Amino acid sequence: MNYPAWSYFPRNARPPAWAVALIEVVSSARTVIDTEPSRPTDDDRLTSDYVLSVLRPGMEHLGYVVESGKLATQRIRRPVLFGDNGRAEVSYEIDAFHDELGIAVEVEAGRGAMGNADYRDIIRMSLLLDAEYMVLMTPSTYRYGSTSTSAFARTRDQLSAIYASDRFRLPFSGVLLVGY
Repeated sequence: MNYPAWSYFPRNARPPAWAVALIEVVSSARTVIDTEPSRPTDDDRLTSDYVLSVLRPGMEHLGYVVESGKLATQRIRRPVLFGDNGRAEVSYEIDAFHDELGIAVEVEAGRGAMGNADYRDIIRMSLLLDAEYMVLMTPSTYRYGSTSTSAFARTRDQLSAIYASDRFRLPFSGVLLVGY
């Protein structure tokens, strides 16, 4: 199997060059972040913050602004609604953003796999101003004790259903799902 697992939506669109470059960044970090069942990992260290910290240098090289910590000055906030005097009244924190291309990025780990954070991410990123593309990174496989779930496959099936349906349309030119 190729690493990382990834899918681009809509299925009838060729993945853009930026998607391939981002996949290469994830691929280069395989020895540190791979969650495939055949690879023993210390899943406790594979938090979303840890995975993002490993990917940060490569993403910054590609032009992304990436969250660097939990202090307010280290977080990435993107506007959703503006209020009086043009001040952002509602904004959401995301993991990374590429200003030139309008790419919003969220990296999930255990909570994403077990707590349905992918649903929340899809809705919240859909509301961000200037977000032309969405990138959602999830573990390929998430293990918690004796439980194992394929977070990537579950989110891929969810996005496939959204794109196949006429009842709900995402406001993006494209969505990249990456299973690390």
